[in-house]
Amino acid sequence: MKRIAYLAAYPLLWTLSRLPFWLFYKVSDGVFWVVYHVVGYRRKTVRENLELVFPEKSQKQRDEIQREFYRHMVDMFLEMIKSLHMSDSQLKKRFRITNMEELNQIGKTGKSVLLACGHYASYEWVSALQLHEHPFTSFGVYKKIKNPYFDRLVRRIRKRYETQVVSSTEAIRVIARNQRSGLQGIYAMIADQSPKLQGANFWTDFMGIRVPVFVGTETLARKYDMAVVYLHVEKVKRGHYQATFKPLTTEPQKEAPHVITRRYFDHLEDQIRKEPAFYLWTHKRWKHRHAPMPNRATTF
Repeated sequence: MKRIAYLAAYPLLWTLSRLPFWLFYKVSDGVFWVVYHVVGYRRKTVRENLELVFPEKSQKQRDEIQREFYRHMVDMFLEMIKSLHMSDSQLKKRFRITNMEELNQIGKTGKSVLLACGHYASYEWVSALQLHEHPFTSFGVYKKIKNPYFDRLVRRIRKRYETQVVSSTEAIRVIARNQRSGLQGIYAMIADQSPKLQGANFWTDFMGIRVPVFVGTETLARKYDMAVVYLHVEKVKRGHYQATFKPLTTEPQKEAPHVITRRYFDHLEDQIRKEPAFYLWTHKRWKHRHAPMPNRATTF
């Protein structure tokens, strides 16, 4: 059944990826109308998240954010498909990096980098990093898709620009191996997911709500003395983004516990509050907010 679903969808996805951008975004408008008005994909989750995070806003304001979010979400998903046949020059033009020198400066220290991303703006076109000169071998850490055929397609898309793709279950092992061998890597990982409740040992406020968080990025940085950089991505206009590297620390072993993680969430929160429509509101980020914290849990 999974193979049939893939075989049915792939010709449509391939055709979409070949369209010129002007027509590509007209198709995206049509998909948005179906997803938003007909299917109503996770609209209840989005509505609840916006009410939870922005109680001070009017219902009209939240409805406007919701509508703009769905339009952006559909664009971003289809932009990943468009990557199948985008040229290097197209990607570099549409995902502009503003301060490559910041990353290269860290590269001169010989340290590897953990690139902390959020579910914000475009995290699918981070592969553009490989179109710039830098001393790092690039790795993208992702969560496997249950359908193995679509999983292979996503891996293929993300590997097009010579980024090595690593599943979240393999990431620690790969980083450890590379550090032992002296390979200077940069690892792009989305760090705002919600952990399972049985492993919720660390809690902090995210958008003013106390929830469990992952601290794996900070833990790896301390263990292997890796720099941590926040990838600040802004949507300039439809189909165009710009990314800025914002170092959270270059000396992780000298930082107080949880400071790196808190800096990451502060940066992400600031972006969400300024332009809320570009965050992934279908993500059930606050689902554990009413759960009791385990006795062993740490708050910060």
